[in-house]
Amino acid sequence: MLIEYCLIPEVAVLFAHQIDHIIAEKHGGVTQADNLALSCAICNKYKGSDIASLDENEVVALFHPRRQHWSEHFQLQEAVIVPLTAHGRVTVKLLQMNCFERIAERRLLIRAELLSVIASC
Repeated sequence: MLIEYCLIPEVAVLFAHQIDHIIAEKHGGVTQADNLALSCAICNKYKGSDIASLDENEVVALFHPRRQHWSEHFQLQEAVIVPLTAHGRVTVKLLQMNCFERIAERRLLIRAELLSVIASC
């Protein structure tokens, strides 16, 4: 199953992935397929109801997995998710996608061939 943010597959974690409202209900988001994303518990915890963050003192929307393509905003280099755009930068920062533990986890998953890269999304 497609992992929308950090690439960590559900089969590799102890807690089931969660359905994230990309635009939170409190911000007017609806519970429809085009506003829902599969998120690991860690990404979902850090994202919360946020829809944007600051990048170089400008408000920038977080990556929207239904309207944007992962590979246009991020690149996986070894086990690090490298942001390619402002949307990528704020998402990586807010979701803490490259903290030490998450990089170590992706490194192990790559070695075990359990991490699939979203190259065409």
